[in-house]
Amino acid sequence: MTGPFRLVTKTISHDTVGALQTLLDEAEKGDLIGIAFAVMYSKGGYITDAAGEAYESPTFARGMVKALDDRLREILRELSSTKVQ
Repeated sequence: MTGPFRLVTKTISHDTVGALQTLLDEAEKGDLIGIAFAVMYSKGGYITDAAGEAYESPTFARGMVKALDDRLREILRELSSTKVQ
């Protein structure tokens, strides 16, 4: 059974690589101490998890994820308004 969405791009996402490199650099410096994440795979799968302080402080991490949900809603509105024009 397939899901309702199918990812079409099979190329390397340079935005994703850049974001992960920045986060890795910050973690190696000790500035980034925790992460809550959702990861999308090219074959349509995904995972969610938390590590570091985000795992140790799940209430704080849930607040971060809510802020992410709000940001994604903003991005959706921005994308929707540009497609209508």
